Amino acid sequence: MRPDTGPAARALITMEAIQDAPGISAQRLAQRLGVSTRAVRRYVGILREAEIPVESLRGPAGGYRLGRGTRLPPLVFSSAEALGLVMAVLDGHHPTADADDPVAVAVAKLLRAMPQHVADQADVVRRTTAAAPDRGAARPDPSTTVALVRARSERRCVAVQYRSESGREFTTQLEPWAVVVRHGRWYLLCRTLGEATVRTYRVDRIRGVRELAIPFDPPDGLDPVAALEEHLAVGWEYPTEVVIAAPRAELGGLPRTLGRLEEVDEHSTRLVGTTSNLHDYACALATLRAPWTVVRGPELRAAVADLSRRLAAAST
Repeated sequence: MRPDTGPAARALITMEAIQDAPGISAQRLAQRLGVSTRAVRRYVGILREAEIPVESLRGPAGGYRLGRGTRLPPLVFSSAEALGLVMAVLDGHHPTADADDPVAVAVAKLLRAMPQHVADQADVVRRTTAAAPDRGAARPDPSTTVALVRARSERRCVAVQYRSESGREFTTQLEPWAVVVRHGRWYLLCRTLGEATVRTYRVDRIRGVRELAIPFDPPDGLDPVAALEEHLAVGWEYPTEVVIAAPRAELGGLPRTLGRLEEVDEHSTRLVGTTSNLHDYACALATLRAPWTVVRGPELRAAVADLSRRLAAAST
């Protein structure tokens, strides 16, 4: 810490260090700031006088952390963190300079609350960088998302009103295992009550959520992303089976939405799945470097043959 820094600034730097490492001891805090433990206690006292709730944890592993109080403690960002925040919003295809976009307004408020030397770079990126709209994205109602996440956190089943892609509306009761965001779309991974069937629902198509007084326990070791992608590979109208001339260990980058990988022998792997989009499935297979053969699924075989003819025609 610079010796010419004033007491108030030193106290804010102390708060930032506590915020970054909740439970940090006075000794570690003193080492990090380059001051004595006595000085640390003085800066903590300044923060408490400003009604910033700094809690002291007792015991051998005791230290300091920011508590919850009637006043929100100031958030402290570095320049890199502020820039990363703006870039993350742009990655989500939000127009950060649009005064009508609630996310853009929130980012602008955060940047205005930061010191100018911290926010300058991030503000330039916010005002001058354009985000291409994600036409496949479908953002759900925030209240619906909050209700599902709360039920998952409290391990309570829910009743949801759903409207399918075909327009059919129905109500079902389920266990909300996880909410997963994939390629701009929000999905609910769940298990239905009664049938005990694992399902995937688009959150933007859920019209209502009602929490039930029925507890549930999610599966042990659940990987929500892997489970979602594997589930998206089953239940479609066209069955597929492909043998790839490569060991399973070399196919880790293959999208799980294509299906399930099964080892045939040390030199080949079977891919079993279903699809509703034969052309896209054939195109995905065409990106494989290893040779492969369609062994089941006449519809997929026809789609592969059609793609082969088009590629051959393009090459001439």
